[in-house]
Amino acid sequence: MKLLEGKVVLITGASRGIGKSIAEECVKHGAKVAFTYLSSEEKAKALENELAKDGGIAKGFKSDASKFDEAQTLIDDVIAEFETIDVLVNNAGITRDTLLMRMSEEQWDDVMNTNLKSAFNLTKAVQRPMLKARKGSIINMSSVVGVSGNAGQSNYAASKAGLIGFTKSIAQELGSRNIRCNAIAPGFIETEMTDALDEKVVEEWRASIPLKRGGSPQDVADLTVFLGSDMSTYITGQTINVCGGMLT
Repeated sequence: MKLLEGKVVLITGASRGIGKSIAEECVKHGAKVAFTYLSSEEKAKALENELAKDGGIAKGFKSDASKFDEAQTLIDDVIAEFETIDVLVNNAGITRDTLLMRMSEEQWDDVMNTNLKSAFNLTKAVQRPMLKARKGSIINMSSVVGVSGNAGQSNYAASKAGLIGFTKSIAQELGSRNIRCNAIAPGFIETEMTDALDEKVVEEWRASIPLKRGGSPQDVADLTVFLGSDMSTYITGQTINVCGGMLT
């Protein structure tokens, strides 16, 4: 059963990890996928080709989601290519981890602009076509750190907590037009980034999780597909933790 058959999904930050897994799963479920990239056209073309295997339809768009005008241009370009946008996944995110006493203004601003402002930019730009269609699903990638906080990540935690508040507000603003907005809060997800960590540290994290394992990008992608599909039409304004029980 293809849950996203006939839908157009736009994903920011889809070049690797969770974003790439979301793009792959959306294509598997019949969606046409638009994704953003910042610099490498070669990598974007490779991802296009990978997603297009077995008849999938995907296209990369060079765009910086943290720039207000570029976000509007992106939405216009995606609609020109695919005619509509049914699902927006605000997945772009970075970290600049350090203790507050050492954190620079630039480290704060970079994280807030990429993680939080980009979601504002894209959501504001996509609401017009979604309002016209009287339907849509907006999915914001938060984090369990946005729920619980974490020492050394005050900028990241603030940006991800901000996404949760933003999600609840947009759900209330746009719900009457059949536009839903939800947040996903991944916990310890094992990606190429975590591969660089000391194995002992990783094992300690796994041991502290009730399910005794880290999550995979697929775990997050599965929920994203569900929230973008018509199986979740009465779910909005929610933050769903994908954390193996870490926050239980």
